[in-house]
Amino acid sequence: MKFAVCNELFGSLDPFAAGRIVKEAGYGGIEFAPFTFFGGFSPGEISAGTKAMRKVLDENGLAFAGFHWLMVSPRPLSLVSAEAPAREAARDHLLRLLDAAGELGGGSLILGSPKQRTRLPGQSRGDAKNILKENLAELGGHALSRNSRILLEALDHNQCDVVNTLAESQELIAAAASPGISGMFDFHNVGDETESWESLIRCHRDIIGHVHINEMDGGVPGSGASDYVPAFRALGDIGYAGWISMEIFNQPEDPAQSIGRALAFMRKSACA
Repeated sequence: MKFAVCNELFGSLDPFAAGRIVKEAGYGGIEFAPFTFFGGFSPGEISAGTKAMRKVLDENGLAFAGFHWLMVSPRPLSLVSAEAPAREAARDHLLRLLDAAGELGGGSLILGSPKQRTRLPGQSRGDAKNILKENLAELGGHALSRNSRILLEALDHNQCDVVNTLAESQELIAAAASPGISGMFDFHNVGDETESWESLIRCHRDIIGHVHINEMDGGVPGSGASDYVPAFRALGDIGYAGWISMEIFNQPEDPAQSIGRALAFMRKSACA
C-alpha cells in the first residue's frame, strides 16, 4: 500500500509549498483535483497546469496518484444526458483529462462527480445507468492507451441517484466490459451500504483499484472514533498494493501537522 494526499485540502497555499509538506510528512504521492490547476480547462490551461503538476511532483520526488473531482468544472456537463452534444462534451472533457494523466505517467481517474451523473428530469434511473455504461465503455480503450483507468465511485443517495453502492458499481463495470474501467473504495461514501468497511472490501476486491480514506464526517483519519484496523487487514488480505489517498472535506489550519498525524495513524492501523 502507498499513501497519497488529495491536494485541495491545501486551499490557496502555493502548490510547490504544498508539495514540500506532502514529501516531508512522508507520503509518496499527490492526487490532484483538476480544477485546482486547469483554470477554465482550455487546451492551453490544461497543458500549463499539467506541466506545473509535473514540476511539483518532480521537485519533491513524489508520484502522480491520479485525478478526482473530475467534472466539478467546467459546468454544465452530464455523462447521462440523452442529448448527443451534451454527452459528447462530457466525454471530450474526460478524454482531455486522460491525456493529461498520461503525460503525468498514468494513473486513476476517480469518477465521482455526482451532479454530472445524476439522472435528468423525466429520465429513468435505468436509462441514465445505460448511458453512463455506454460512455464508460467508449472511454475505456483511451484510458488504457494513456496508462490510466477510470474508476467508478459509488455515492450514496444523498449525493446522486445513479450507482449508490459498490454492488451497483460492480454490475455497471462488468457491463461496460473494458479493462480501462474499474472501481474504487471510499471510506466516507458508504451511506447506502449495509455491510462493514472490511466486508465491502473483501466482497468487492475485484474492482478496488484505488482507496480514499477519511472519517465518516469527512475529517482527517484519526480525528474521530473510527476503527480502521479491520479494513486495513482486509486490504492486506486481498493483496491490495495501490494508493491509500487521504481525501478530506475541510482545510486544516496546520496542514503539515494534520497530514503528518494522519499518516502516523494510518500506518499504525495498517500494522496492527
